[in-house]
Amino acid sequence: MRNLLRRAKRTPRQAARTVVLDESGSVFLLRSDNSEVGVHWTMPGGGIEEGETPWTGARRELWEETGWTDLEPGPLLCTWEHDFTWHGTPVRQYEHIYLTSGPHRGPVGDVSAMHAADRILDWRWWTVDDLADEHADALWPSRLPELLADVREGWMTGRREPVPVDLGYLPNAPTT
Repeated sequence: MRNLLRRAKRTPRQAARTVVLDESGSVFLLRSDNSEVGVHWTMPGGGIEEGETPWTGARRELWEETGWTDLEPGPLLCTWEHDFTWHGTPVRQYEHIYLTSGPHRGPVGDVSAMHAADRILDWRWWTVDDLADEHADALWPSRLPELLADVREGWMTGRREPVPVDLGYLPNAPTT
């Protein structure tokens, strides 16, 4: 079935996410399950609604999935596109990923309904070493560790703003 979904015509979908880094450079990620590609880790975010810009969509999704209404997306880190199935529809998703910093904490308030609807299974803070572990579950995007390495050396130390990178199309490897 997964191979058939990969070959199906894809519906374009716009989305936005926010990378949240704590003071030590750990990144907050959500563990999700997808019918096409399986379990993976990604930043808070999702589809952009009608009338939203990528930035306002990223902010809304961050608030909905974490309850952290005191954080907002900062500079654009990257864009990328990938294929997966969203609620039964094969999509080609075009994502804007923003960057922000925040305290090391878990979601606040009751986000359980949102997590259930989006098949979010768990959350955790990932250290640099965690991201480098080749045995870790799949990351969306797969190049997240290298993107964050540059950010930790520049933006977090106040030396420079990130230069947005267009990753282009990156396939999501199916997990078991």
